[in-house]
Amino acid sequence: MTSPTVANRANLELIEDYYSRWRSDPGSVDPSWRQFFEGYELGRSFTGATSPDGDGEAPRQMAVKAVTRLVDAYREMGHYLADLDPLRMVPRRQTYEQLELSNFGLSEDMLDQTFWSKLGPNNHCTLRELLAILRDTYCRTIGVEFMHIQNLEVRHWLLERMEPVRNRPAMDIKQRRRIIYKLNAAELFENFLHKNYVGQKRFSLEGGEMLIPLLDAIVERAGSHGVAEMVLGMPHRGRLNVLANILHKPYGLIFSEFEGNMPETVAGDGDVKYHLGFSADHVTQDKRTVHLTLTPNPSHLEAVDPVVEGRMRAKQRRYKDADRRLGIPVLIHGDAAFAGQGLVAETLNLSQLPGYRTGGTIHIVVNNQIGFTTAPSDARSTRYCTDVAKMIEVPIFHVNGEDPEAVVYVGELATDFRQTFGQDVVIDMVCYRRHGHNEGDEPGFTQPLMYEKIRNRISIRELYTEQLVLSGQLSSQEAETIAETFAEKMQEVFEEVKVRGVEPRTVSPGYSTGPWASLTPKYSFETVETGVSFEALKAIAAVPTRPPAGFTVNPKLSRIYGNRLKAIEARGEVDWPAGEMLAFGSLLLEGTPVRLSGQDSRRGTFSQRHAVLVDQHNAQRWSFLNHLAEGQPEFCVYDSLLSEAAVLGFDYGYSLEEPNMLIMWEAQFGDFANGAQVIIDQFIASAESKWGRGSGLVMLLPHGYEGQGPEHSSGRLERYLSLCAEENIQVAVPTTPAQYFHLLRRQVRRNFRKPLVVMTPKSLLRHKAAVSPVDQLVVGSFRNVLDDPEASERARRVLLCSGKVYYDLLARREAVGKQREVAIIRVEQLYPWPADELKKILARYASAQEWVWVQEESQNMGAWTFAAPRLQELMGSPFQYVGRDASASPATGSKLVHDQEQAELVDAAIGATVPHLVAATPVRSLAMASVAARQGVH
Repeated sequence: MTSPTVANRANLELIEDYYSRWRSDPGSVDPSWRQFFEGYELGRSFTGATSPDGDGEAPRQMAVKAVTRLVDAYREMGHYLADLDPLRMVPRRQTYEQLELSNFGLSEDMLDQTFWSKLGPNNHCTLRELLAILRDTYCRTIGVEFMHIQNLEVRHWLLERMEPVRNRPAMDIKQRRRIIYKLNAAELFENFLHKNYVGQKRFSLEGGEMLIPLLDAIVERAGSHGVAEMVLGMPHRGRLNVLANILHKPYGLIFSEFEGNMPETVAGDGDVKYHLGFSADHVTQDKRTVHLTLTPNPSHLEAVDPVVEGRMRAKQRRYKDADRRLGIPVLIHGDAAFAGQGLVAETLNLSQLPGYRTGGTIHIVVNNQIGFTTAPSDARSTRYCTDVAKMIEVPIFHVNGEDPEAVVYVGELATDFRQTFGQDVVIDMVCYRRHGHNEGDEPGFTQPLMYEKIRNRISIRELYTEQLVLSGQLSSQEAETIAETFAEKMQEVFEEVKVRGVEPRTVSPGYSTGPWASLTPKYSFETVETGVSFEALKAIAAVPTRPPAGFTVNPKLSRIYGNRLKAIEARGEVDWPAGEMLAFGSLLLEGTPVRLSGQDSRRGTFSQRHAVLVDQHNAQRWSFLNHLAEGQPEFCVYDSLLSEAAVLGFDYGYSLEEPNMLIMWEAQFGDFANGAQVIIDQFIASAESKWGRGSGLVMLLPHGYEGQGPEHSSGRLERYLSLCAEENIQVAVPTTPAQYFHLLRRQVRRNFRKPLVVMTPKSLLRHKAAVSPVDQLVVGSFRNVLDDPEASERARRVLLCSGKVYYDLLARREAVGKQREVAIIRVEQLYPWPADELKKILARYASAQEWVWVQEESQNMGAWTFAAPRLQELMGSPFQYVGRDASASPATGSKLVHDQEQAELVDAAIGATVPHLVAATPVRSLAMASVAARQGVH
């Protein structure tokens, strides 16, 4: 053996110093050194065979490695041997190859040899005892996955919480009685509904009743941490039970819904009872109040996930909860949905991003081991349904749903973890589904073996009651009394509902309290003045021209902001990005916070916004709109993850809680919103009608045909118009910076909130004609319809259009000198349809002989099919159509073809008389007919 070098001697001295400190106080050294010294001591205690040279060093080193590897292997893979499935559909494993002693160079001959280990009593135990401890901790009814976590602090926290108690909860009789009380509430509620509402769907919780004690334990534990708010999201299965037994929704309301009444609906369509939300205060056992909110959700199972996160983020802002400890989001999933829905992964990805983090979510998977009729082997490619959560390195607790105390223990541990580390945590509660997908479904058709076991299985309430009675902690009489009390209470309420019914609410639930209380759900066309003083506009424009000392702005941006300030000071014209900046800044100066998120929204997809400037030398960021005035609210702008569904859902959820904030989501290109269609259809467009929940969310969708191909032209205007009814949303296509400025400001200055869909421009961002005088920002408001300031009242032809095509029409009219003959009217708000304003403007053109709708979108797209019947009703005769023919794809992929089409549809609109009426037999439009003729197409 060579002599130690100077460096090695220094290292040895350092190690000896650490070792001495560790022996005096293990907590005085880094966790990694603690682990090393524990293994070293374990090895020193090994008493196996000596090496050939007789010095004993080799076997000691072998022991350090072998036994340490054994312990770590159980920590990593012990869950493979855990008793997790109450149905035992697959026999429980008794052995696992990678945990065999021989795999570590150990043998059964060593089972009674003694080792040093802090897992054993007095820090020593035999190998046999060590194996028993490891199996007890990691292979009983709790299986834990946490060794994939790279953060050693997290790992050691979990070890120190789990191993000293061997993952066995120490519960007193009070805790056990609370569990049995909640189990009675859960099971008897389902039994009552099953008996009294035969054949009605309820998507019962039976087989997974431990969800109720689990949620109860989480809420109680959260209260002890000082948590004030919890927002829950869940699918339809078990929702009624959670509403009744966690949120304490009165039985009378629930029974009334089964009777066909809609006690929570004043106007609108309502929804089925197992989609509804509710909110209530929960008073914990130690007299703390936790406000609980269950978010309404459609049957698109995981769609609610990002909505819950957004709601919680907004609540945390209201609480000024920078540490995100006062509010906890809780998401309840089914096993098939957690593994199968991509929105789960998108929501997990939000968890630590600056613009979307909420301080950690508690995820509960109610693992029924089946999805509708689909077995796990057909539903996922991974061992566990929760494997997707490993991507964010969080602990995953698998627990047998028929070990009530283990389930509650895991819930408390998960809550403690969330509050300690501000990260997500997953509980996989393995249980079953007593009935089919719904109560009228026959599961035996497809899962005969599973349901044979389920039919012969007594409930967890009965199992746990028997356990407590046999242990003397509950008498049979007490158990009967608890059950009878629940049954009598429900029967009493049931009979009252049958006789008297339930009085409906007089206020839509979303408008009853908090910041919504001062708002009305009713839409109004009443004009709101949204002008801003000239001095305020100048002050806003000056800020980006005065960066902090030492901050180097990109020279191009310095010129842009400098020129912008000069134009405003001279009361000149502003372009689109300037109008937007001034809208944001003016709202901030008036005390209204602003949030904008989307892909690349800080700079803007088209390099137009530059809301955050980046130092050219050190890449430091400066958000100048946060430096307008002392004490102003925050301007929050975020470059989002590359997701539409999760981010739009998050911002929609945020808008549910913050009606007095301008909240915007921006698509990179308008039709990218296709990826979030469930959020748009099931929440944004219909939530107020279904659930009475208002939103002021703004969707910014870049739209306009510039020859960029099918995926970069259309914001799919027609899709939003097809959703319009009951004044549910607003759809606007502003054509000037001033209109956009007033539209954004109007959104938070009226006494109601409706989601706003804005078709924002691309080429108009820098179009020389698409500018507005500063004075148009100082006075006025958004105008739903813009008349033609240049047209004569004696115009022969009146064109109606929306959006960018207006500038093409304007240029062509000027080129051919038809300013007096052709009037161009812009419909800036398509919905709610401004019939009165439009009628008043069109009445000016009494001499007109031709009335034409012009659009650059295909005939089956854009606004035509929406506007045509409304225009006919307004005018008493059909409008003519000029635009592209109906097509399967939004736009051509050829720039040359696009230019030909665009030029010809503009010529057709301005030039000769249009020869056909779409109201009659449909024919090809002039633009496409001409192109087709040249190409020899008939």
